[in-house]
Amino acid sequence: MTTQPVLYLSHGAPPLADDARWTAELAGWSGDLVATADKPANVLMVSAHWEEAPLALSSTTGAPLTYDFWGFPQKYYDVTYDAPAAPALAADVEKLLHSAGTPVQRDEARGLDHGAYVPLVEMFPEADVPVLQMSMPTLDPRELFAIGQKLAPLRDQGTLIVGSGFTTHNLREFDPRKGSDSTPPSWSLEFDQWAKEAMEHEDVDALLDFLDKAPAASVAHPRTEHFAPLFVALGAAYASSGKGPIESRSVIDGFWFGLSKRSWQLG
Repeated sequence: MTTQPVLYLSHGAPPLADDARWTAELAGWSGDLVATADKPANVLMVSAHWEEAPLALSSTTGAPLTYDFWGFPQKYYDVTYDAPAAPALAADVEKLLHSAGTPVQRDEARGLDHGAYVPLVEMFPEADVPVLQMSMPTLDPRELFAIGQKLAPLRDQGTLIVGSGFTTHNLREFDPRKGSDSTPPSWSLEFDQWAKEAMEHEDVDALLDFLDKAPAASVAHPRTEHFAPLFVALGAAYASSGKGPIESRSVIDGFWFGLSKRSWQLG
């Protein structure tokens, strides 16, 4: 089984499905993944939209999607994504985390939320790859990084680990009247450029300390849940690299209603 890379992607809101450019970028990315590393055996999703402690795993018995958004047209609530459940992956995650002292619980009523299924609909539209979602038990960057390190062996078993967030995310500054391709605000541009350079320089310490190191961090992320999945991804990539340099590639860039949709492939 080919070792899978690790992804951090900006997932967008449900209307992502209407953005032809972004959906094409996600589809192209998955096509490249399959061409270079084979189709993953399964996917472990860490979404910005599920915080629960102790760490929890989503349904392995086929719970329906979690439509965790309000006020959108009905068509977004009619979306389905019937990917197979991943009970074997859940057992592997439990084993790895329990052996490292991290408690794990199951939530068999929890289906995939929009941070998981919205990008997966575009990347694996046939819904033929088993998917498991994992909660974030904390937003502390170093604790999430450590969890990612513990999960790194899954990559050698064909698991694609995906952190799903948004590189900048401030909905108080979000103005849909400006259009999806409007000029980004300075805080979003500055944070995006800093994150790009930090990843290029493999500056893991700066990324983990982004609230103190990045420009406009408190504006780009008034609350940090949308950047937090990156730390799980970094941990999984760092552990697999033998604690050496992390090969990273910025696969998607640009802005959507002023928010940075930059996304990376690691390893």
